[in-house]
Amino acid sequence: MRNRKARLTAFAGAFALVTGLGVPAYAQTTPPSVAAPSLAAATTADAADAGAPAVYGRAAYLMDARSGAALFGKAADTRMPIASLTKTMTAYVVLQSAKPTDMVEIAPQDARYAEDGGGTTADLRPGDRLPVGELLYALMLPSGADAAHALARTYGPGVPGFVDKMNATARSLGMNDTRYVNADGLPTPAGDGWSTARDQAVLAAKALQVPLIEGVAGTRYHEVAATGEHGAYGWRNTNRLLAEPGVIGLKTGFTRAAGYSLAFAGERDGHRLVGVILGESVSSRRFDTAQSLLTWAPTRPAP
Repeated sequence: MRNRKARLTAFAGAFALVTGLGVPAYAQTTPPSVAAPSLAAATTADAADAGAPAVYGRAAYLMDARSGAALFGKAADTRMPIASLTKTMTAYVVLQSAKPTDMVEIAPQDARYAEDGGGTTADLRPGDRLPVGELLYALMLPSGADAAHALARTYGPGVPGFVDKMNATARSLGMNDTRYVNADGLPTPAGDGWSTARDQAVLAAKALQVPLIEGVAGTRYHEVAATGEHGAYGWRNTNRLLAEPGVIGLKTGFTRAAGYSLAFAGERDGHRLVGVILGESVSSRRFDTAQSLLTWAPTRPAP
């Protein structure tokens, strides 16, 4: 596969809305611009939590996924581009109507979309017919924009219809500071989509309630054997955090405008913790920061 250059305070009320919604069967103002911080501008939580690790990204949020308790926040409600974190919503929306065994045929425009947009690709071959379950690996591990386009085109039907479903789902989850413009997070001539660290943590907690998404997001490498319907594939997860004990997933992202982003989750001391880092300027540091937050959080009072 080829990777092209492109690109936590009260929360109980909002989370009650989230957890009150059912899990799938399978499963507009312009945001303000945010200046990237210097390396000396690392901050801890908005509430100045003592002992919290330094966070260099422009925004971050950490929550207890089961109780909804906010554990850490930095500019958690600032709207900004989220790059390929978008694909978590794509997977979630697909599984509201599709079965993992449903077949999707890859069209030439799916492959061209990833190529022409300068996005990451799962190297899907036009004419191949793959199950939705396998395409989720292509979507989440190598972050294939071709897989996102194929799924959105099929289950919109049509990409614009699918994006409407993404935005409707965001509103139903209480993600009121989120707007999607496509199924993959690539920039568009009309502008980028946007969200917040808090909204993306809400989505991450909800998406990880779907066993298939949790399983895919936690997979480091996945192979698909050739059949009469499709050729062989092998996809490696871009999430380096999966090498750490207790880490579940979830999704990486990058564009020039968004910087490096990461939605992550882990099990610590009987708690499932979910977090998001947005606007990091150093790719490797988002993983180190996420691990530091996951390690630090269990030392906080139990929610």
